[in-house]
Amino acid sequence: MIYRILGDSDCPMLEVSLERGETITMERGSMVYMQDVSLEGKMNSKGSGFGALLGAIGRSLTSGESMFITHATGETNNGRVGIAPAIPGKIQHLYVGGSTQYKLNTGAFLCCDSTVTYEMRSQSAGKALFGGTGGFFVMETAGEGDLFVSAFGDLIELEVTPDRPITIDNEHVVAWDSSLNYSIEVASGTFGFTSGEGLVNRFTGYGKVLIQTRNIHSLADALRPYLPTSSNN
Repeated sequence: MIYRILGDSDCPMLEVSLERGETITMERGSMVYMQDVSLEGKMNSKGSGFGALLGAIGRSLTSGESMFITHATGETNNGRVGIAPAIPGKIQHLYVGGSTQYKLNTGAFLCCDSTVTYEMRSQSAGKALFGGTGGFFVMETAGEGDLFVSAFGDLIELEVTPDRPITIDNEHVVAWDSSLNYSIEVASGTFGFTSGEGLVNRFTGYGKVLIQTRNIHSLADALRPYLPTSSNN
């Protein structure tokens, strides 16, 4: 995959060059422009027919993903497609292959090579009910190739070692090495009310975690008092 990240650091976009027959998988609705490229929407599930439909519906209900995913294929050797995430923030390239695989938070996926796939891995009931990382399932990559994730704000990489575990607010987690162990805990007090932090992810083992510097739910809470509300007249 040949790619460029265009624009400034606050609101970048990704441009991918495609040769004839080369295909990438991208988040539904993320296309900005295309040239000599065809788009095809497919069920966000393996297989075909009624089974694929049920799988796509299941993913949508349990993880918040779209039922559909977009495949972009080059029609000539000079095809290109511009891709942008729904929210402003950094775009990060990750290489996937062998033991280097990632788990992704809901909304982090932007696009990947056709040689990169992902599975929905089930979480424990406690993680599913209280975590902010994909409901009953989290996305885990497989295969080998290029993967792009997006964040709200900037992206920072944090290292985790056995002697230095790390605790991160759920809403700031973007992606992490699939080899890491994690648990979801209360930050402090009763559901974190005493500190205002709520629920957190505690990562242990050896690997890295990508975090975003902004929290979209905190932004929504900050804007809510200024938004107009309906009234009965």
